[in-house]
Amino acid sequence: MIDDDLGRSGGGIARPGFERLLAAICEGRVGAVLAIEASRLARNGRDWHTLIEFCGLVGTIIVDEDGIYDPRHPNDRLLLGMKGTMSELELSLFRQRSHEALKQKARRGALFLCVAVGYVKSGRDRIEKDPDQRVQDALKLVFSKFAEFQSARQVHVWLRDEGIALPVSSYNAVSGRSIVWKLPIYNTVLNILTNPVYAGAYAFGRTTSKVVIEDGRKRVRRGLRRPLTEWDVLLKDQHEGYIAWDEFERNQSVIADNATGKGSAIARGAARRGELLLTGLLRCGHCGRKMYVAYGGKAGRYHCEGALVNHGTQRCISFGGLRADQAVGTEVLRVLKPLGIDAAIKAAESLEGETSAARRQLELALQRARFDTAHARHQYDAVDPGNRLVAGELERRWNEALLIEHRIEGEIAAFDARKPTPLGEAERQQLMQLGADLAQAWSHSAATSATRKRIVRAALHEIIVRIEGDIIELILHWQGGDHTALKVKKNTAGKHRLMIPADTLTLIRELARLMPDRQIARLLNRAGKPTGRGNGWTQARVCSFRSHYGIAVHRESEWAERGEITLEAAAQIMEVSVMTAHRIARLGIIKGRQACEGAPWAFKAEDVAAYRAQNAPRRPLTADPAQQRFDFQ
Repeated sequence: MIDDDLGRSGGGIARPGFERLLAAICEGRVGAVLAIEASRLARNGRDWHTLIEFCGLVGTIIVDEDGIYDPRHPNDRLLLGMKGTMSELELSLFRQRSHEALKQKARRGALFLCVAVGYVKSGRDRIEKDPDQRVQDALKLVFSKFAEFQSARQVHVWLRDEGIALPVSSYNAVSGRSIVWKLPIYNTVLNILTNPVYAGAYAFGRTTSKVVIEDGRKRVRRGLRRPLTEWDVLLKDQHEGYIAWDEFERNQSVIADNATGKGSAIARGAARRGELLLTGLLRCGHCGRKMYVAYGGKAGRYHCEGALVNHGTQRCISFGGLRADQAVGTEVLRVLKPLGIDAAIKAAESLEGETSAARRQLELALQRARFDTAHARHQYDAVDPGNRLVAGELERRWNEALLIEHRIEGEIAAFDARKPTPLGEAERQQLMQLGADLAQAWSHSAATSATRKRIVRAALHEIIVRIEGDIIELILHWQGGDHTALKVKKNTAGKHRLMIPADTLTLIRELARLMPDRQIARLLNRAGKPTGRGNGWTQARVCSFRSHYGIAVHRESEWAERGEITLEAAAQIMEVSVMTAHRIARLGIIKGRQACEGAPWAFKAEDVAAYRAQNAPRRPLTADPAQQRFDFQ
């Protein structure tokens, strides 16, 4: 008696009972196989003819309600083959009729194998929104956060960080379908965002099956997603949705565009970590392929390796990202400048709205917990106290409901304790000032690279890049359809972002001929000229800089060798005060040179002596300092 396969499909899934039957036949231990209907022993042509072949080899007969068949006889073998063929045809007709009936009902929008969370059945062929306000608000929160973050992963992370649970369908044989609340996993958020039912549409045939051969057996892979254009049925405006259909299509476009690992030649990819601004937006203007980024520390480079990977030829283009990022960022700020005030107002509103949305979810959960507590108490009060078998269980349920209510109240209290204080007047004024000056907000210490990337992606669709000589040509494709051309000069060989400006190098060369390294460092710091890394100057750094550029160290005898004197020495020769000598030099009466503001003046000794001879001072005849001169006309 073989009944292992009862309740199993014979359409390709392994059938241990049938395999055990074949093994017993091959061993010669079976004289006859008895069945109510012989063709039902095997439900596909391959298994059926395999059974007939094995029975014919070992002399096993097949018996059913119609007769006895010996597979060794041609007539019986022909009849058994026809029975198997008819059985296959019968199964195919049954399957075809049932599938066509399902499709006909789906074309009317009346087939509901299951109902998505947030909806309930109203009648046999209609659905409507779940009347539970908590369920509705939770689903609306998912869509609003996706519109803000533009990433399903970021929505999932935010919900987990805030401790916000989402509704999930639960099925059991006793109570049927019910709603349970759990902290979301990524697939829960993604399924909500990609299900067209939340856009008010009825869809059928969103997934398909694929048949493959594994280990000589047919295997069916189900649940493979199909593109929207290949869906069997799509009926819009069938019921009330949580979002509009246009918003649903935009969401699908954003999700597909965020898929970095799939369709990478087209998708921009989600904004990821990294300081470079234009990741995912650049496309090579020479070969048309998407450009990638590579980091060496914080400094990164954009490069196109499509030709190298696909054809083994040389790379198309490669360039540093800092100058390109700066040029594109400046252009984006110029275009978005009129929208700065509106952005500041919306930022203040979103800060308050985000807090209120999270708290409202906790408040709705508390309302539900209080209802369950009151219901459990009502059941406990209605039972006979003497019936301890029932009263004990109801008391336990009441205690559990009270614990859940107390836990949610604690979560609300903890949320209020860590809730940020509302913006005061000073903070609002500062926010409005940042909105009026987008450049300041762009370079603010609190602005992260991810925030800048989101701003750029909201404004730009794509950037086409070409390199002609030492010029980077950028064509900015804005979201509205306009285009802007930019040209950025590439760094020449030996130039990098940590180099000091050329005027600072010239200044240090001149100062090295006037003063020692310690005084040079002090002067450069007072003049606000940092090193290439943005640090202040020290004697050691000045010494190292001079050594790198081959600048000789200052010597005390240099002034005398050049025939130059300082401002103080010139004042002594002219017998005037230092301030007077400084004023004479500033007016150009005596030719002198000064490398920069605060640097020492250098005069030719012969020029000072000539001025002294031509402008000898006239002194009073007496030593009385109050004595005045009387000049005759």
